[in-house]
Amino acid sequence: MERTELRVRSSDTPLPAGPGAALALLWLLGRAAAPPAVCTPRDAGCRLLSVPELFDRAIRHSGRIHSLSTELEKYFTPRDNELSSHARKCHTATMLTPNDKEFAQKMPREELTYLILKLLQAWKEPLSHFNQHIENLQELPGESLGKAKQISNMVHELETGVEKVTEKMQSMGIISNSLHGMASSEAASLSISNEANMMSDSDFIHCFRRDSNKVQSYLKILKCRIMPENSC
Repeated sequence: MERTELRVRSSDTPLPAGPGAALALLWLLGRAAAPPAVCTPRDAGCRLLSVPELFDRAIRHSGRIHSLSTELEKYFTPRDNELSSHARKCHTATMLTPNDKEFAQKMPREELTYLILKLLQAWKEPLSHFNQHIENLQELPGESLGKAKQISNMVHELETGVEKVTEKMQSMGIISNSLHGMASSEAASLSISNEANMMSDSDFIHCFRRDSNKVQSYLKILKCRIMPENSC
């Protein structure tokens, strides 16, 4: 069988927004959803995707996730007793994540890469439980349920995409394999913890929106760390 590589046709168009973006990400990052998506080296109409291009697609995908979470948050307003709380406790609070851009820029590239993966992995299971929970809330419009399901699917897809980019960077020697396996093991314990299920709906969405913004920011910073010629 001929080996399939990360190539796209030269007529590749920008990544679309909306539901189609999820399938487009899988297409462009190597998990073909349909035969024409990934082509073989003998196809003259194909070209290899560069690492910056892979990052650009992951960044746009993460931006769509953050945008959807912002839209979803309006359906879950805090109750009166929640408004008086001083701070929201997120289940990822124990994960050391830089809030300052300058600090994130100084992190080793490997650590920043796996921090992105840890955040995505830590939300997969809680998002699945959240979807099951809100299906029983009669007061929510169908639009909100659709957005929640779309977010959950897109987080899974973005994780796969980032893993593909990580593998490509490792194969090119851009980052090492020194932290291999650490991201999934630490994030798994956060993902199955009860803290996420104990949060109120408004806190849950707030925490996810916050973390989705971090993922997008870290992806942008990581791209600039690896490709400084972009002057970003």
